[in-house]
Amino acid sequence: MIAPVDWFIGIRYIYARRGNHFSGFISLTAIVATALGVTVLLTILSIMNGFEGEVRDRILGLAAHLEIDAPPGHGWQAMLKEVGAQPGVVAAAPYVTRDVLIADRGAVRAVEVRGIDAAREIGVTQLEAHLKAGSLAQLDQTPFGVVIGRELAASLGVDVGAHLTLITPQPSVTPAGLVPRLKRFVITGIFEFGLQEYDASLVLINLKDAQRLFRSPDAIDGVRVKLKDGGTATAMKHSLAATLGRSVDDGSIRDWTDTHSNLFRALHIEKTVMFVILALAIGIAAFNVVSILVVAVTDKRSDIAMLGSLGLEKRDIMWVFLVQGGVTGAIGVVLGVVCGGLLAANIDVIVAAVERLFGFKVLSPDVYYISNIPSELRSGDFILTTVLAALLSLAAPLYPAWLAATTNLSEGLRHD
Repeated sequence: MIAPVDWFIGIRYIYARRGNHFSGFISLTAIVATALGVTVLLTILSIMNGFEGEVRDRILGLAAHLEIDAPPGHGWQAMLKEVGAQPGVVAAAPYVTRDVLIADRGAVRAVEVRGIDAAREIGVTQLEAHLKAGSLAQLDQTPFGVVIGRELAASLGVDVGAHLTLITPQPSVTPAGLVPRLKRFVITGIFEFGLQEYDASLVLINLKDAQRLFRSPDAIDGVRVKLKDGGTATAMKHSLAATLGRSVDDGSIRDWTDTHSNLFRALHIEKTVMFVILALAIGIAAFNVVSILVVAVTDKRSDIAMLGSLGLEKRDIMWVFLVQGGVTGAIGVVLGVVCGGLLAANIDVIVAAVERLFGFKVLSPDVYYISNIPSELRSGDFILTTVLAALLSLAAPLYPAWLAATTNLSEGLRHD
C-alpha cells in the first residue's frame, strides 16, 4: 500500500538524508527531550508511590485497620465477639490507652501507654515481627512488664531487663495530700517500626496491668480490628456502624485513613506537586519541538515552495509537518514510557550498584528510617503520563505546520 504523499514526506523529514544531517539532528533532539521528560516523571512518581506504600505498611504494622470505642459499662466482651464474627474481619483485640510520663534516672518523657492483650494483639498487628529484643510472650508472663520503642530506649539509655517508672495523671489521695501515682515496670521487649510516632513515644503494657494502673477494672477504651483487605476499611466502617447501631459521624468508629489522615494528605499533596513540576519538563520538551519544527520550516522553505508549485495544497503541507512532529513526539513518548518503566522497576538495583561503585549510602540508615529507595509502578500513573505527553506532542507541531502552510511560494523559490 502506497502511503499518502504528505505522510511519506513528513516521515522522510524525520531522519537525515545523505549529506544533510540537520533533519536527523533536530528529530533526535526532540525525541530525546520528550523521552527524558516522560522517563523522569514516571520514575519519580513510582518512587513517590513506593515511599507512600512503605509508610503505609509501617503504620499498619502497629495501627489497626479499624478502631471502635468501647460501649459504656462492661459490655465490651459481647462487642468484641460480635465484631470478630463479621465477614472480612481477621482479628479483634481490646486496648486501653492513656498519656503518661515515663521516668528513669532523672530523665522524663511524655509517652502514650497502651494496654494490650498480647495473645489477641498478635492477630491484629505485626508487633511480634518488629521486636528487636525480648519477646511478646514475656509481657503476659512478667508482672508489670513493658515493651518500648528502640528510639525511646536509646534516649533513656536502657535495655531489656531495666526498670522504668510510669507516672499516671491520676493522683493518689494520702494524708499528705494529692501525690502522683507511680508504678515500677520492667522492660521485657524493644520494638522498632521505623516511625518516630511509635519508636519514640509508644509504650505497651499488659491489659490487666493497665486496668489496675488506671483503676478501671474490666474496662477498656476500645477494640482494634484487622481486616482481610485494608483497602475496604472505609466500607467496613459503615457496615460495622450499622451493625453496632453507631454513627460514623460521631468518631466512635475510625479507620486507619482517619487516624493518619494528615500524613497521607501531605503525601498526596507532595505527589501532586511533584507531578505538576515534572509535567512541566514534558511541556518544555514540547516547546522544544515547536522551536525545532519552526527551524525546520525555515530550513525547508525552498522544499515547501517547490511542493506548492507542484500542486501540493496548503492542507497537505500542514500535514507534512504535523506528521513530522507527531511521529517524533510519539517515538519520544514510547521510548520514555519504556525507559521509565524499566528504570522505576529496577531503581533499587541501580541505586545499590551506584552505592557500591562510589562507596556511599544515598539514604543513610543512621539518618533516615527508610534507608532504601522503594518503587511501586501504578498503571494509572503510566496512563495519565502517556496521555499528557501524547497531547502535548500532538499540539506542539500545530503552529509550525500552520507557518509552513502560509509560506510565500515566490519567496521560497527566489534563491533556487
